[in-house]
Amino acid sequence: MSVNKVILLGNVGKDPEVRYLDTGIAVATLTLATSDRAYTLANGTQVPERTEWHNLVLWRGLAETAEKYIHKGDKLYVEGKIRSRSYDDQNGVKRYVTEIFVDNMEMLTPRSASAGAAPVATPQPQTPPASSQPNVASQDNSTTEDLPF
Repeated sequence: MSVNKVILLGNVGKDPEVRYLDTGIAVATLTLATSDRAYTLANGTQVPERTEWHNLVLWRGLAETAEKYIHKGDKLYVEGKIRSRSYDDQNGVKRYVTEIFVDNMEMLTPRSASAGAAPVATPQPQTPPASSQPNVASQDNSTTEDLPF
C-alpha cells in the first residue's frame, strides 16, 4: 500500500493562468507560497523565515472556480497529489518540474478582502429582530464566577 497526499495552506503568488483544451476542459496553473516562521534556537542562533513555492494544477470545475474567484495574495487550502515530470527546454536541457494536482480546495480569504473578486450572493444567517432578543443587563463589575465553564 502507498499514499500520495499533500495538504498545503498558503498564499497565492499570482493570478491563475487558465486554458481550455480542445475538448473544453479547463486547466488552471498557479503558485502557492507556504512559509515557516523565523525562530531563535536556545543558543541564540536566529533561523530566518523560509518560503517554499508550490506549482498547483487544477482541472475542470476547480479550474473554472479558480479563474473566477482566486487572485494573487488570497489564502488557499488545498489537498492533492505530488506529480513530477521532466521535459527538454528550447536548448535541449532536461528540466524537472514538481506539481501538486489539486483534488480539493478551500478559499479562505473573505470575498470582501479578495482583490477584484466578483460578488456572489450567499444566504446569510437570519438574526431575530432586536425586540425578540433577551435583555442582558451590562455590569461594570462583571466576574467570571457566573460563567458556566
